Amino acid sequence: MAEVYGWEMADGPGDYFAHTADQVFGEVWSREGLSIRDRRLILLGALAQAGQIDVAEIQAGSALGNGELTPEQLEEISLFLCYYVGWPLGTKMHFMFGNVIAKHRKEQAKKAAQSDGAQQSS
Repeated sequence: MAEVYGWEMADGPGDYFAHTADQVFGEVWSREGLSIRDRRLILLGALAQAGQIDVAEIQAGSALGNGELTPEQLEEISLFLCYYVGWPLGTKMHFMFGNVIAKHRKEQAKKAAQSDGAQQSS
């Protein structure tokens, strides 16, 4: 799961979460034939069509954090999706991507500042 999301997800209660996570991440995401980036692009389209913007937000953040997609590519995806899932859903994706990109840039700036501070104190 860490390879897909870039962070460890907490285990949920009972067997349901563990079984689901083992199957999805152990089998589906690790199959040959498509890269994680390819799978994420397909999933972003499917989530947009289903209106699952909150789940798409997790995928978009992971794609940026893992270096699979750039902010510019996410912006292009939202425009592309408008023509295939409709303007209302595509526009929701566009605004969500904007929030994800802003958060990502803020985190990158914070890391850069911490790195600069650590180098200056050495």
